Amino acid sequence: QVQLEESGGGLVPAGGSLRLSCAASGRVASSYAMGWFRQAPGKEREFVAAISWSGGSSYYADSMKGRFTISRDNAKNTVYLQMNSLKPEDTAVYYCNAPVRLRVAVPGDYWGQGTQVTVSS
Repeated sequence: QVQLEESGGGLVPAGGSLRLSCAASGRVASSYAMGWFRQAPGKEREFVAAISWSGGSSYYADSMKGRFTISRDNAKNTVYLQMNSLKPEDTAVYYCNAPVRLRVAVPGDYWGQGTQVTVSS
């Protein structure tokens, strides 16, 4: 069993930045590829970014490339999502997930409770 807890969401003006954190606990959490998904009101949950267990490989949805950066610190069992140049359309609940199937961006069984990101225009 793996527990995931997100933090770092909030309200930010367009063009601003936020850093989300996902603290993982439980069995073999540091060996999982992990990622972020988001869900905006009235829309389906979508892939944002993912990172391999070692941190050596990362993947992004096209609309996030160049603006978002995923990283991890396995010593702290924590994954981060640095979000820059935020746009109102980035407004959503952001969820941490593991273990992510990297190249196909398919989420695994474990989800956090989500953290709200709101970008004002």
